[in-house]
Amino acid sequence: MDSELSNFVKIWMTAILCICYCYYISARFPKGILRLLTILPLIYLFNILPFSLSSMHLAGPTVFYLVWLSNFKLILFAFDDGPLATSPPLSLLHFTCLALLPIKSSTTSSSTFTSQLNKSTLVATKVLLLVLIIYAYDLDLHPYARLCLYCCHVYLGVELVLAMTGFPVRAILGLEIEPQFNEPYLATSLQDFWGRRWNLMVTSILRPTIYNPVLAFSSRCGLGPMWVRGPSTFATFLVSGLMHEWIFYYLTRVAPTWEVTWFFVIHGVCTAAEVVVKKAAGDRYRLPRPVSTVMTVGFVAVTGVWWFFPQILRNGVEQKAIGEYAILAKFVRDKFMFFICMCGLGC
Repeated sequence: MDSELSNFVKIWMTAILCICYCYYISARFPKGILRLLTILPLIYLFNILPFSLSSMHLAGPTVFYLVWLSNFKLILFAFDDGPLATSPPLSLLHFTCLALLPIKSSTTSSSTFTSQLNKSTLVATKVLLLVLIIYAYDLDLHPYARLCLYCCHVYLGVELVLAMTGFPVRAILGLEIEPQFNEPYLATSLQDFWGRRWNLMVTSILRPTIYNPVLAFSSRCGLGPMWVRGPSTFATFLVSGLMHEWIFYYLTRVAPTWEVTWFFVIHGVCTAAEVVVKKAAGDRYRLPRPVSTVMTVGFVAVTGVWWFFPQILRNGVEQKAIGEYAILAKFVRDKFMFFICMCGLGC
């Protein structure tokens, strides 16, 4: 655990130094290919740094933050686009936080006592649910029940990690941070689920890097308004699938089976078809909200069981992640006892 934490600290110190280089050196070059050339070494470095981590709970967020989000933000910055390219320029601290963390400044304030209390209550409830799920793994459960628990575990774990990332940024910079999830279990359509509720940081990065350029290209190719968004939607889901395959490789160190890519390809096709059908039908055939919510969440869950989770389960990622909770508890307990002993000797 000590060596893993040491590697974790070294990786993030290296990443911070890289972003300082980008802030002071790359930003001085004109936007375009020349600036991109100065950033390419950082992109390469961000891709190899996480290989020194083996812990699921340290490697997972590190890969997601650096390999996917930070690299995409740096590519946008090379062309003077995205969250890092602002006028006037950001401060170094603000630039570094936006470059390395999955945060996005909110344009609306939610700093009232009531809203903060509601958020805190919701976060506490989700933490409690996650703890109960972890303890439930020790029960003799049917495989399907265990899989359902793991689906909830993944959602709660990802949401809580992303939420905790924003807490220090909010405290240090005094910024209102947009939530990364917007109650995805209430989605009424695939477009609603992926575009407005699930992992919104990814959505905000994929839109300018993939969706908008492909949309502009499709428009120039003369596709009609009914079909112009289909290729851009499909391309966005395809890239998302490939990035998930890359993340899974870091976690499993096993050659990809492309099941995860197929999961996102299927959802890309279905989401594009859904958009076309909704435009053609209008409000005439809109389903009641409870029905559409059950159908949407059910479709995501079933397809996830078919294509998203098998690669994780096959390689024992969930077992390793569950086992790390016991290792973490022992590590914290040992450090706490050491601290108590040192305080006793000091007295």
